[in-house]
Amino acid sequence: MLKVGVLGFQGSIEEHVCSLSKIEGVNPLVVKTKKDLEEVRGIILPGGESTTIGKLLHDFDMMGVLKERIQKGMPVWGTCAGMILMAKRIVNQDKTYLGVMNITVKRNAYGGQLDSFKRMGSIPCVSSHEIPLVFIRAPWIENVASDVYVLSEVDGNIVAAKSKNMLVTSFHPELTSDLSFHKYFVNMCKNY
Repeated sequence: MLKVGVLGFQGSIEEHVCSLSKIEGVNPLVVKTKKDLEEVRGIILPGGESTTIGKLLHDFDMMGVLKERIQKGMPVWGTCAGMILMAKRIVNQDKTYLGVMNITVKRNAYGGQLDSFKRMGSIPCVSSHEIPLVFIRAPWIENVASDVYVLSEVDGNIVAAKSKNMLVTSFHPELTSDLSFHKYFVNMCKNY
């Protein structure tokens, strides 16, 4: 069984675990300790509150070891807040968190909770069919470096990207029944 982790401090943890558990051959593991992190072939950084998750990564002494594993090639997928945690630059904010992906992110770019929305989108490298994209207080990517491949844009804004072992989405695939993105990430983990 392939162990795929979901960072377990705050956010849409159970939703990601549920999606992963529907994929044959995958054993999802909620990661809260360094020992948990050693057991997984890849990790999802869930949507939630990036400031809170960042603080808990520090409090539980997980920031350094997680960053190191990512830099050594462990697959990582950041959804919404997870994308903010991974960004090297955050608009109007000096502090970053893991700072592993060469992107500039704008927090809450689509507005607050009341501005949340859903639409269908086509992302050919992930799925042969259109998939639902759910945006909740979502960030977007303002710009990317040359080593970052843009996977999807909505209204001219970058909402999904990939660089080497790193995947980010502004939207929340775990809040839909479509498993395309989770399967795409599981394949990244299999190849690690």
